[in-house]
Amino acid sequence: MAKLKGIIKLEGTLDNLTFYKAKEGYLVKTKGGVSKERIQNDPAFERTRENGSEFGSSASSGKLLRTSVRNLMIRAKDNRVSSRVTQKMTQIKNFDTTSVRGQRNVATGLATPEGKATLKGLDFNNRAILSAVLFAPFTVDGATGEITIPNLTPTNDIAYPSGATHVSLSSAFLKVDFDTTDNSIEYSPTVNIPIDSTSATQTLTPAGVPTGTGNDIFVLLVEFFQEINGIQYPLKNGAYNVLNIVEVA
Repeated sequence: MAKLKGIIKLEGTLDNLTFYKAKEGYLVKTKGGVSKERIQNDPAFERTRENGSEFGSSASSGKLLRTSVRNLMIRAKDNRVSSRVTQKMTQIKNFDTTSVRGQRNVATGLATPEGKATLKGLDFNNRAILSAVLFAPFTVDGATGEITIPNLTPTNDIAYPSGATHVSLSSAFLKVDFDTTDNSIEYSPTVNIPIDSTSATQTLTPAGVPTGTGNDIFVLLVEFFQEINGIQYPLKNGAYNVLNIVEVA
C-alpha cells in the first residue's frame, strides 16, 4: 500500500492499481489475490468460507446491538464503534462450543457465563470509559432494570471534563434475541444535576420491563453539559459522554 502525493487525486481502478480515499488520505494498492469464484467453490478454501460465514454472523449481531441502543449511542460513541462491537461479538461467538465450525454464533455464545462476561463492560465511546469517569459504586436490579447510585457526590465521584457544569444520568433495559433478531427497550427518566458537592442517592428506573426473548442487557448513559445563561449545551458535542453495558443476563 502506498500513499498518493501530488495535486491530482484519483479514485478507482487503473490496470492493476486501485486508488481510493481513506482516513489517512489518498492511497493506492495493487490488485491481486484469489478470485471470489475460487474462494466460493474450491475445497481448499473451506476454512476461509467457514471463517467468513462466522464473521458475517458476528457483524450482523453487532449491528443488531448498535441498532437496539441507537437512541442512546448517537449521544455517546466514537468513530470506531462498529468495528469494536463486531470484534466483541467475534470473541463471544468463540464461546459457542456446540455448533459446528462455520455456524458458531453470538446467541449460543451469550448463553455461557463467559460470553455474558465478555459483553459486560462494553463502552460505546472509547474516549470516555465508565470506569474512568464514574467512581461511585452502583447496583443493578435484574428484575426491573433499576440502577441505584447511593450517595453520589458529583465533585468527588465523577471525573468531569473541564467546562462541564452539569451531568445527566439515564439508563435503559434491553431484551435482545441474537437468534431471532427481535429486540425491545425501555428507558429511564433522565436525572440532571449540577456538578457540585451535594450528596444524594440517584435512582434510574426504566419505564417498564421490555418484552420478548433473548438476553437482558442493561446500559448506563452519562452526559456532560455546560450551562450558559440558563441553557445547558452538550459539552464538546458529546465527546466526553459515556455509554456502557453495566450488566448482561
